[in-house]
Formats: sequence, C-alpha cells, structure tokens
Amino acid sequence: MQKSTAIVLTHGMLDTMNAKTCHGLLRGTERFDIKAVIDYKFVGQDAGEVMDGRPLNIPIYATVQDYLTDGNERPKYYVVGVALEGGLLPDDFREELLAGMEQRISVVCGLHTLLSEDVEFKTKATHYGVTLTDVRKPRKFNELAFWTGEIYKVKTPKIAVLGMDCAVGKRTTCRFLMEACQAQGIKAEMIYTGQTGWMQGYKHGFIFDSTLNDFISGEIERSIVDADRAENPDLILIEGQSSLRNPSGPCGVEFLISGNVKGVVLQHKPARTYFDDNEVWGKIPPLADEIKLIKLYGAKVLAVTLNEGGLSEQEMIEYQLDKENELGIPVVRPLSEGMDRVVQEVKAFGNFGNV
Repeated sequence: MQKSTAIVLTHGMLDTMNAKTCHGLLRGTERFDIKAVIDYKFVGQDAGEVMDGRPLNIPIYATVQDYLTDGNERPKYYVVGVALEGGLLPDDFREELLAGMEQRISVVCGLHTLLSEDVEFKTKATHYGVTLTDVRKPRKFNELAFWTGEIYKVKTPKIAVLGMDCAVGKRTTCRFLMEACQAQGIKAEMIYTGQTGWMQGYKHGFIFDSTLNDFISGEIERSIVDADRAENPDLILIEGQSSLRNPSGPCGVEFLISGNVKGVVLQHKPARTYFDDNEVWGKIPPLADEIKLIKLYGAKVLAVTLNEGGLSEQEMIEYQLDKENELGIPVVRPLSEGMDRVVQEVKAFGNFGNV
C-alpha cells in the first residue's frame, strides 16, 4: 500500500485517551505518512513526546493554516484523530476541518458523525474538489456476510487481544505483538475491528460498532477466512473491542465463539478501578475472574499485558510481579519491555517450534 500524506487533528486532546486514534497512527500506519498533529494545546512540541515521552520527530501546530504557513507541503488528507463518547463531531473540530478543506485537503473521519451526509461538508467538498471518507459509515446489509461455519476450516492458530475495559490499549498491543512475531520469523496477520485499524492500513477486518448486529459473527468469520486464504499466515491476531463485561458495550465473546479463537492475550490498565472510570458502571473484575470466564468460553489466556498509565514505575513493577505470582502466566509491560515474553507463549500455543 502506497502511503498518502496526512495531518491529524486532536484539538487539545492529544494527551488524553480520547486521542487513541491519533496515538495508533503515531505508533504505526501503512495507509498514511503522518506529517504533523494539529493541537493548539501543545504547539511546538513533538507529538511522540506528548503521547508517551518518546520523540517521533512529528511536529505539532495550532491550526492547519499555521502548518501551511510554516512552509510545509499540503497533505492529501486531514484525519480526525479522536474517538469521542457518542461519536459526535465537536463544533471546534468542525471549523478546523472546514478550514482544511478550503486548502483543498480531503478529510478522513472515524466518528459516528457522517461528514458525507452533512450539507455544509458536502457543499464544501464539491466546491473545493476534495473527498470525505467516513470510516464508520455503516455498510448495507446486502454487503455483509452472515455466519456460515466456514471458520472451522481455518486451521491457522488464532489469538484475540481482549481487554478488561474499553480504551486500555488492545489495538496497540495487538500491533506490537504482530510486529514482534514477524521479527522472530512468524508470519502474523492482524484483523482490524475498529476505525483506527482501518486507518493503519491492515488488509482484513471490519468496523465492529457500525455493523448490523445480525452480521457481526459473519463479518468476524469472513475477515478471518479471507485473511487465511489470501495471506496464508502462520498466525492470525484479532483486535478486540470494549470488554466482556463493560455494561456500556459488552464485547469479546463473538471473537471467541464465532471466530473459533482459542488463544487470548488480555490487556489491562491497573490504575483503572471502574469501567471507563465511571463508578455508576461498576468495578472492573479481578484478572483471575476474567481469565476463568474466558476459559469457560473454551479459550486460554496466554499472557496479560499492562497499560502503564496512571501508576508510577515502582507501582507498576510491584503490580506486575504480584500478578505473575498469582496467575502463573507472563504479565508484561509492552511499552517498557517489549513483547518477547508474549511471543514465547505464542510459539508454544501455535506449536511454532524453533521459529
């Protein structure tokens, strides 16, 4: 896939979990060549430094106009880099995107707000000769696959990266695991299930939360079967969504049952006590209980991976050691130590021998 130049809009949210779409693109994408982040709160800083303290040499500007005035080449796309509750486009984002369109920059949006159905955006797009790509635009039912049982013909090992909650880093860990497996000679293919995964350029997948419920199982099956036939991989990794018990959107059983997935890497953020940090939604269950629940669905948790946000280095080390002793499986901090220990579990699960 040839990359297209792009800038990413976070508009004051780059240091929050709302900017997880931008964070994913900064950590790697085969679809876009990210030239800058547009965020008035962090002007002049490096986007990687703001995200996780690791410089990426990607500058931050206040507006698209400032970016262009600084002598930068006009990008092909302006990407909405946030995921917001309810998926609505804020008014200040709207104004900035329209300013980009006036500079003849096309827009890519992963929110539920459909720009291609907005009168003002449609008019501007026609006038300036640009495109509007709504990644989450629902596909019609006759374009979707219904579950057939074809999944049982797939013999390639499959592992889902599930989470204890939403927005804890499942997609990022899945990508890290894919890259680590590939580095050790395992041909791993990743199935995307969200808008950021599409933006990162994975070949196979679908947008889970904009798919008619009757076809969720079929789209999981289709994505896996297509990837298996087209890529002939050694391993298929599936990006999870939300969590098994988040009341605002329980999800994950579909991957285990409809996708016939038998291996799980479980992502957790120890600093978070309540689902989505909301006491009303209830407490996140203990890891041991979640592992037992996953086992009831016929799958095995190979390792736990940790999101380190909100805890000190010492707190993370103590938590990690405590949980390893309790659970008897690797508990890994992907950003701090990489994924090699998880890959060892993957090798054993997939019977990859000395690969």
